[in-house]
Amino acid sequence: MRFPRLTAAYVRLVGKLPPNSRLRQAAITRGIRLGVEAYNRRDLEAAVVGWDPGFDYHPGSDWVEAGLVEPSYRGLEGYRRYVAAADEAAGGDLYLRSVELIDLGSSLLILADAPVRGQARATKATDPYAALMTLRNGRVIHAQEFFDHAKALEAAGLEE
Repeated sequence: MRFPRLTAAYVRLVGKLPPNSRLRQAAITRGIRLGVEAYNRRDLEAAVVGWDPGFDYHPGSDWVEAGLVEPSYRGLEGYRRYVAAADEAAGGDLYLRSVELIDLGSSLLILADAPVRGQARATKATDPYAALMTLRNGRVIHAQEFFDHAKALEAAGLEE
């Protein structure tokens, strides 16, 4: 956060390592853990520090179809709008826990739980949460959210 250029260089270097590299696995796991912690305390700038500035975020289709959020958001400011809308839909109590990371090389799949209340409980979006993130030069350029782990695994080309 304090050294964005250094962070960007670090992310690029880690992104060039092969997916089975122990260093890559440790660095990405730590980065995801720190990002989730930052998200949970709503420090969104820190949550997306390793992401491309123009990233696209696509919320889960259940929430989009229910009219709770827009179909897509761009960059940090768009992501801030999404999180505000998601918090409102979830009764202001949206957070992630029990995170699992699957590194697919050019993408990352995060599986977690996201307990929700409020309007969101009326949709199919209950506890499961997943995000399939596409990487370029080690940085997230696109993230697709799912509220079903099986659908996320299928989208990532994996069988459950």
